[in-house]
Amino acid sequence: MANSSVPVPEIKLDALVPAEMAAKAEGVGVKKATGDATQLFALAILAGAFIGLGAIFCTTVLAGLGSGANPVPYGIQRLLGGVVFCLGLILVIVGGAELFTGNNLIVMAWANKKVTTAQLLRNWGIVYAGNFVGSIATAAIIFFSKQWTFGNGAVGLTMLNIANSKSGLEFVPAIALGIMCNAMVCMAVWLCFSARSTTDKILSIIFPIAGFVAAGFEHSVANMYFIPIGLFVKAGADAAFWEKIGKTAADFGALTWGNFFLKNLIPVTIGNIIGGAVMVGVVYWFIYLRGQKK
Repeated sequence: MANSSVPVPEIKLDALVPAEMAAKAEGVGVKKATGDATQLFALAILAGAFIGLGAIFCTTVLAGLGSGANPVPYGIQRLLGGVVFCLGLILVIVGGAELFTGNNLIVMAWANKKVTTAQLLRNWGIVYAGNFVGSIATAAIIFFSKQWTFGNGAVGLTMLNIANSKSGLEFVPAIALGIMCNAMVCMAVWLCFSARSTTDKILSIIFPIAGFVAAGFEHSVANMYFIPIGLFVKAGADAAFWEKIGKTAADFGALTWGNFFLKNLIPVTIGNIIGGAVMVGVVYWFIYLRGQKK
């Protein structure tokens, strides 16, 4: 006969409320900031590759939509690209990986003095470097696969157009686009802290991520794939490819390694930190964690 005095653990099925989400985010931040460096770097490489897979999906779906006698309207193109790009963050969150932009939320634990500045910057540095390696490696694999020749060159042309456009941004607009992007990415991650199931997490991701892609905002880790693959195609495509798409390498003048770093990656990263760490992390810390007993 069962002992009626034994307490039965409470089982909760409802999603966590924001105050509980903040406490969970703080705990996750402490764990991330104090994690093993080798494991962090390996998980960051995975995240760079996962975001690259989302970018590959997005590029392939967008290929050819704006051409032909009846092109798909711009807004619908952006919506489709945004929805499929969600694959990247779904793989990161559900599969388990370390993404620099999402890790901007570690600032919640830092603001509550649970994480030191050195620990915060250590995580960001290791993860950013790993994301770069994973993204560049994915771009290299795709280049050597010649996937960019698919669709009679339409996929490669889309890669070039995306990369050239991103490489031609002005510094201040790139920062602003980066701010808006990571505010939405970190909101997706924040919403996932409420989740009780994989389905909850996926649904929490779709709209913020589809929204930032559709709006044309700038994500530093995604651009570690989008721009290098364009650079690889520009430098390595053969004459038959250029003939198929009716372009030459000179038509993509903004697409250089210098512009990749100076006009995109640096300002977008600055914007991502402001949008994620300040506009989401610090705001939710101020609302739910400020003043709590350390």
